[in-house]
Amino acid sequence: MKHYCDITLLPDAEANLGFLWQKVYQQIHLALVENKVGENHSLVAVSFPEYGSKAFPLGSKLRLLAEEATWLEGLNLSKWLNRLSDYCHYTSIKPIPAVTEYAVFRRKQFSSNVERLARRRAKRKSESYEHALVHFEGFENEQSKLPYINLKSLSKGEQWRLIIEKEVNLSAVEGSFNCYGLSITATVPWF
Repeated sequence: MKHYCDITLLPDAEANLGFLWQKVYQQIHLALVENKVGENHSLVAVSFPEYGSKAFPLGSKLRLLAEEATWLEGLNLSKWLNRLSDYCHYTSIKPIPAVTEYAVFRRKQFSSNVERLARRRAKRKSESYEHALVHFEGFENEQSKLPYINLKSLSKGEQWRLIIEKEVNLSAVEGSFNCYGLSITATVPWF
């Protein structure tokens, strides 16, 4: 990755950060889909420079990163963020500074139905349902520790949570990014 631009969310009394993350990220996802390469692959990655913020878990900045500046230009952010111009600001494309750390931002999925998981475990391990249920105590708490963005599936009309996990690496790892700008293994410069 050699180039980036930042999008800063600007909440006010009518639009809080959670609402803005939903609206802005939905638009970024659509821009990445429109510019995808291959089957669900993006040349642009995302980073959350304020990830873990005490005020709001994802902070108020979204960073878009790419190897080529033209890939970021091709997103045409002014088109996708036009309706949200009062609530976000994006910078010009800049070169990435020298970094010593890298991060992987990936989607984390949980099987959220504890009762179903306990029934499955009881059957698989030949134990009682009650004993299997004890195994999943605190399961809900694990989910709530990671930041997420509420999104709406345009094809199904359903609301869902994009739970985002961050892992720091000391070296860069190449790989592919999906149309949410996330990757299972590929890193982005962390600055």
